[in-house]
Amino acid sequence: MTLYPLLFEPNLHTVVWGGQRLCTFKGLPPVDMPIGESWEVSAVPSSTSVIANGPLAGRDLVSVIRETPSDILGSAVNSKYQGQLPLLVKFIDAHRDLSIQVHPDDAMAQRVHGKMGKSEMWYIIDAKPGSYLYAGFSREITPDEYREHIRNNTITSVLARHEVSAGDVFYLPAGRVHAIGAGILLAEVQQSSDVTYRIYDYNRPGMDGRPRELHTELAAQALDYHVEDDYRTTYSDRLNTANLVIDSPYFTTRVTELTGTFHRNLLKYDSFVICMCLQGDCQISIRSTGDVVTLPHGHSCLIPAAVADYDLQPVDIKTKVLEAFINNLDRSLTGQLTRFLHISLTS
Repeated sequence: MTLYPLLFEPNLHTVVWGGQRLCTFKGLPPVDMPIGESWEVSAVPSSTSVIANGPLAGRDLVSVIRETPSDILGSAVNSKYQGQLPLLVKFIDAHRDLSIQVHPDDAMAQRVHGKMGKSEMWYIIDAKPGSYLYAGFSREITPDEYREHIRNNTITSVLARHEVSAGDVFYLPAGRVHAIGAGILLAEVQQSSDVTYRIYDYNRPGMDGRPRELHTELAAQALDYHVEDDYRTTYSDRLNTANLVIDSPYFTTRVTELTGTFHRNLLKYDSFVICMCLQGDCQISIRSTGDVVTLPHGHSCLIPAAVADYDLQPVDIKTKVLEAFINNLDRSLTGQLTRFLHISLTS
């Protein structure tokens, strides 16, 4: 199988809190439905991505990975996740407030649902003035206090509220209570899981007119009640640099604002790379094959691990790309020393 950067057909999701911005953001025709999520690269069985370009056009991503898992996922990723794509990335338009929710960690998700847990990150693309989100508790509470706040519809009074603007980042490890507020457009990188425990939903009806299900007791088990000093992620934002944003056990993300050709050789990570184009259009040129793919504004692609040595070339004056992958480098002191000596001896 000849491998190249994979683009995908639109995969839009209608939700009660959605709006109309995603179609505009992605350059798609408007639809008369509240669209809240665009599942950009997905191997979740209920909503798998379909390839839109090249010889594999029309094939679903899961079946293609199954044919050559190590070349697409990377040998280390294939071994660790048993041939499954471990990430799901989305663009999200919160026209209205999302529910207050939490996700279980791997252990609880496996025990209760037989699925992967869900840690995630948000990169704010745009936010209307005064927009805010919830991430974490503002003070420590007990599980009994949590249940009391649910009974009284006062859970938001003990949540940490953060006003946001473009470029803000929040890492949300499994167990951290959170919710996106109205007026926010963001990119989300998460473990490939659809397990969500809804805590509070403002007593509003769902798309079917009935109240949406709450998961009060499961959430009580999943919640991390510890309070952090700061929930916002700080990172460098230098031009023409692959700025490290998140480096977690579940995924690594970097953001680059481009003004010229930028070389990215990620073969050492032995991982697929997902590129999300947050601003402008760019071209991705694979060095080993010469394949060139245009990644439009508001779209994403998956670069197979076997060809993850590429150039990013902005089409517009200002282009911003978010990369997500699995960091399989040995993080021990021995591993770091080995890499340092290799670089020193070969440079």
